[in-house]
Amino acid sequence: MAHDAPTPDDSAALVEGPWKHRTVSAGGTRFHVAEAGDGPLVLLLHGFPWFWWSWHAQIGALADAGYRAVAVDLRGFGASDKPPRGYDLVTAASDAAGLVRALGERDAATVGHGTGGLVAWTMAAYYPWSVRRLAAVSAPHPLLLRNGLLGRPEQTWAGRRLFGNQMPMVPERALVADGAARVGQMLRDWSAAPGWPDRETERRCREAFRIPGVAHCSLEYQRWLFRSQVRPDGYRYRRRMRRPVGVPTLQLHGDRDAFLLPSTARGSGRFVDAPYRWRTVEGAGHFAHQERPEAVNEALLGWLRDTEPDA
Repeated sequence: MAHDAPTPDDSAALVEGPWKHRTVSAGGTRFHVAEAGDGPLVLLLHGFPWFWWSWHAQIGALADAGYRAVAVDLRGFGASDKPPRGYDLVTAASDAAGLVRALGERDAATVGHGTGGLVAWTMAAYYPWSVRRLAAVSAPHPLLLRNGLLGRPEQTWAGRRLFGNQMPMVPERALVADGAARVGQMLRDWSAAPGWPDRETERRCREAFRIPGVAHCSLEYQRWLFRSQVRPDGYRYRRRMRRPVGVPTLQLHGDRDAFLLPSTARGSGRFVDAPYRWRTVEGAGHFAHQERPEAVNEALLGWLRDTEPDA
């Protein structure tokens, strides 16, 4: 990607495919979604440094299996609004719960990767009426992630980029420099499957990350995670998140995730007062649903269809 390539706009997130694009308003914020299929709603929440297209390999599989798959650009990403505030997990969970209602549904099976997984965990705790089932991909329970980053040297080292991103403005500029080359490097550093990312995948991710405002907004989520530790809102959040979620939960984690370690995520089931299933995705790093889509789709669909998930 050329250094002087023109700055993309929101249209960089409007990738064509077997889905339709639309804008949905929830809580005064406009969200871009891509959706396909009819049936029970499955809400797909992407992680960092992605946008809705992170789920392109799942949308069609879910639609073909009789579900309504809706992948959303989180607040601050892709073609969604990029307001100056609201990048805490509680607001993001409120966004997601509002989207369920705005889409005309009572609840959703909510599937989140990375940051989107933290949002999904939070949504199940704060807005339990909106979550029918929960699936977390490469996303430890938020309290285990906190414990890992602050108390386990191996996870502190693996997540060192999160600490570097606490500086103002400098990380944003570094992320978008040279056509967002650092974003491409993160994809390679945190993945494990040979040949991933391919050139198209990396190009789409880098272009979407260069949409004005995305780099800053994406880092604001990470900054809230750290800054809230010493603030009242962080204390209230941790207290609320100690209550177990009450919906069937699937946890998928790449066995070679070098960013959010499997050992950090294991044990999240103690925050679930409902059927819970842990599955590792062999040969996958942090982006398991993209690196090993067939394995993730099989696990996800089997769990969604299971009327009596594991106790």
